[in-house]
Amino acid sequence: MTGPVRDVALLRGVNVGGVTIRSADLAAMFRGLGFADVRTVLASGNVVFASGEADRAGLKARIERALGERFGYTAWIVLTDTAHLARVVEAFPWPERDDHQPWVIFASDASALDELEAADRDPERDRLARGEGVLYWETPKGSSTDTPFAKALARRRYQATTTNRNLRTLRRLLP
Repeated sequence: MTGPVRDVALLRGVNVGGVTIRSADLAAMFRGLGFADVRTVLASGNVVFASGEADRAGLKARIERALGERFGYTAWIVLTDTAHLARVVEAFPWPERDDHQPWVIFASDASALDELEAADRDPERDRLARGEGVLYWETPKGSSTDTPFAKALARRRYQATTTNRNLRTLRRLLP
């Protein structure tokens, strides 16, 4: 990875389920919070920015509050940075295959990853591996909502603490 380390906000549930946020509006909100070098990636709630803030819990809460006030929904994010993302992408444990989806599950609470790692799964369709603050998941294309693990991941109890991204999306977040 080259370039300075930037913060990354991974929003949960944006542009699905009735929560629609235009990328330009999202970027404007982040700039309005005083962040620099704001860049949105795709329309699925990915924001790369520079905050310079050391209080990660405070930064997360501030962004979630601002999202809720500006866009009128209960907002949850996972906050990370580009250095962590680069390590996560590099450590993806399996070779990519055209007929499978490579996912990375992020959590703001490590106990959620522990629970998900122990969840029921179909070993023929769900491969899981633990990584640095993430859970890697590979499943055949077209089955990311119907496997036993996918159903566990979709439980309401994980809404506020987890979000997942395709490996290809994560690469686009890097400098």
